[in-house]
Amino acid sequence: MMTRVLCILALAATLGGCGRAGIFKSDQPMFDGQRFRTVVKTERKNRQVFAVTVHQVSKSVEGARAAADYKAKQHCIQYFGTSEIDWTVAPDADVQSLRIVDNTLTFRGSCHDEAA
Repeated sequence: MMTRVLCILALAATLGGCGRAGIFKSDQPMFDGQRFRTVVKTERKNRQVFAVTVHQVSKSVEGARAAADYKAKQHCIQYFGTSEIDWTVAPDADVQSLRIVDNTLTFRGSCHDEAA
């Protein structure tokens, strides 16, 4: 009986890591026909102000911009219940003004907090 439980736990742990390994990507949204790795970074004490980074921009600049906007809105909805963002550097800025460094784009903004 204990062996079964251990096998089931091992199988669950193995399959749980598949999403991070990129095996089950079908649930990740596509932008301009591509999937992008996006990361939102905040200070733990202040999740309102954030930076969203999109990697592999060379796949599609338009897709990368849309992925950043999507990830930022996800973050703001999760922590503040709104998709309204006050951008410092916005995904809809002119392409010429975007600064791509090492195939990566970074945008900055803050979630619009209705309570504040």
